[in-house]
Amino acid sequence: MDKKAYIVGGVIIAILLIVVVLMAHGPSEVQLTAADNGSTVELESGHVLSITLDANPTTGYTWEVVEPQDGQVMRQAGEIEFEPESDAIGSGGVQIIRFECVNAGQTVLKLVYHRPWETDVEPLETFTIHVAAR
Repeated sequence: MDKKAYIVGGVIIAILLIVVVLMAHGPSEVQLTAADNGSTVELESGHVLSITLDANPTTGYTWEVVEPQDGQVMRQAGEIEFEPESDAIGSGGVQIIRFECVNAGQTVLKLVYHRPWETDVEPLETFTIHVAAR
């Protein structure tokens, strides 16, 4: 083998090592759905928790975070997103709510699916998970 082949091989190995290190230390995202309601999830500081739930904001119903209020363990990351299932007017889809784990501890995440202006009405749905953060 000539010297160029060794150099190219060494560069390829170095690039692969960099990719592995970045993947191991980059922020990890844990994805949950309605099937995870009531469960407990373990996270590490810096991890992102993504919750995807069925929704149809055109009916006035939307998911809202009601717990935690303090943001000591988990903090909402960005705004709640809506992804429609089709381009049809009034179609439903999913809302995606992301949280970042900011400190070790335990907390409860509670979301309600309701019409925000209906204050004396029980939410149509509730989503709750327990978070144990390290």
